[in-house]
Amino acid sequence: MKMPFFASFIIFLIWLSYEISKSRRIGEKAQDAYWERENAANNTRRKSLDNLRYIVIPFDSLPMETLKEDEKIMEFHKTLYYLSESPIVNFTGFSNTDLKLEYGAPNIDLLARYDQSYTTLARTLQQWAEKLYQAGYVQEAKQILEFSISTDTDVSGSYRLLASIYSKEGETGKIKELEDRARHLKSASRNIIVRILQQFDP
Repeated sequence: MKMPFFASFIIFLIWLSYEISKSRRIGEKAQDAYWERENAANNTRRKSLDNLRYIVIPFDSLPMETLKEDEKIMEFHKTLYYLSESPIVNFTGFSNTDLKLEYGAPNIDLLARYDQSYTTLARTLQQWAEKLYQAGYVQEAKQILEFSISTDTDVSGSYRLLASIYSKEGETGKIKELEDRARHLKSASRNIIVRILQQFDP
């Protein structure tokens, strides 16, 4: 009885050793590929940024007058005006290596600032919309959220709130449009957002 067990154990050890060796080789190849790509990125020359998708905050079509005396709303407005003074670009889904390869290593700090501005913008728009919605200004919140979605935000709360508004207004077709848009996001949150929107399917 001991011999079959011993033989099985030896076979298991051989298999385990093979899998460990295989995993190590795969890991080493992936690491080599990463450093090769990173090295190429670091040697990419500066490229023009003229064709970036710069985001312009449309103050004229946003509810700037609604609750403008509210302290929190004033804070949101101040942030938006500050952001509008510098370039804003959504680089969600792009790594620093991706950006250096595409636009040149010398531009990486500049691009990181553009992206950080976008992150602040997306967060501010969500908080502003939520504040107005809770205060009963549904259409105003809708305006903000629709602009935010147009920039390909990956803030799941923005999709959830806008879908909720559409659902209550019977605009189920627009929920489908949101879902279609979410499926094309480069964000790691894409699938989560799609699942949230599917909860509103009629």
